[in-house]
Parts: sequence; structure tokens; C-alpha cells
Amino acid sequence: MLDRDYPDQVCSIARALEVIGQRWSVLIVRDVFLGRHRFDDLCAGTGITRSMLAARLAHLVDEGVLERRRYQSRPERFEYHLTEKGRALLPVLTQLMLWGDRYYGEPGGPPLTLEHHDCGGHPQDGLQCDRCGAALTVDDVRARPAGFARRP
Repeated sequence: MLDRDYPDQVCSIARALEVIGQRWSVLIVRDVFLGRHRFDDLCAGTGITRSMLAARLAHLVDEGVLERRRYQSRPERFEYHLTEKGRALLPVLTQLMLWGDRYYGEPGGPPLTLEHHDCGGHPQDGLQCDRCGAALTVDDVRARPAGFARRP
């Protein structure tokens, strides 16, 4: 990880990367956006080891990106949900996905598309619906398998 001390620069990008810049952290946040909230589902969806997942989840909770919600008391088990801070990552992840689709896409098309609940349109640059022009939030979109539909 990068040092948290930046004596020669003030860099919000570097500070943000301390929180979500690790590969597994981004994939965990992606999976929570996709509706996977339980430890075993996150482990299966990302392919991460259980110990690394536990460490990354603890980090994301400590940083306020995710929150733990107990869904069972005996034994005690938790789900992980996005906080407001985590939900604010939707434009970042959407742009990263669109960039990846454009420059590293599969021949059969993207594995996943995001669809506007209201009109069926898709996010474009700036997280605006390409069909109706609405500004989209995490509550406005759903993920759908598409093209080369390999489960992310």
C-alpha cells in the first residue's frame, strides 16, 4: 500500500486508492453493487480467499464504504451493504466498467450491462441514461448479463 503521508503533494487520488485501490476491494464493492451481501456469496463471486476477504471487508467497513448488518444471531452472521460513501462509488465503477468494455471487451460483447429501471436505457459517460437522459443513481440501475455472459 501507499504511505498515507504525502510530504511533497496533496493527492486525493492517492488517498482514495488507499481505500479502494486494492484489486480485491474494487471487486468486493462491485459484487455488493450487484446484490451479493453475504460472506460466502462474496467469496464465490470474487474468487478471493476467505482470509483475504475477511481482511478486505474489515478494511472497507473501517473506512465507511461498507456496513455490517447482522442477519443471524446463532451463530452470528453478517451481510455487507454499501454506505452513502460506498454508494458514491457507482459513477467510478460504472466508468471503469465502460472503459474496460471499450478497450478490453470480449468479442461477444460485454459480460454485464447496467439498465435503467424506468426506461431500460443504459448509463453513458457522466452516468446519464442514454435513452431518457435521467441522471442515474445506484437505486436506478440493475445489472443484467449480456453478450459474453460470464458471471462476474
